Amino acid sequence: MTSSERARPARGAADEPCGAYVIDVRDGRIGQVVGREDGCVRLRPVGGGREWDCPPGAVGEASAGEVLLARVRRINQEGRLP
Repeated sequence: MTSSERARPARGAADEPCGAYVIDVRDGRIGQVVGREDGCVRLRPVGGGREWDCPPGAVGEASAGEVLLARVRRINQEGRLP
């Protein structure tokens, strides 16, 4: 997926079910859909952490490769902790 494709929200991505992984096209973060609240899609980072709200128009489809890369980054970060 090219950066120009990533910058565009995917059609229907905001309707992804809970548990699906999506990309916040505003900053490129990958998150798991955990719900919808106040008109926003609620996302949790891969591997856990602080949730954030994403406007439905800024939700894009995350490829399996992007999700895997996010998981590897998270594992590497955890490995560096004291």
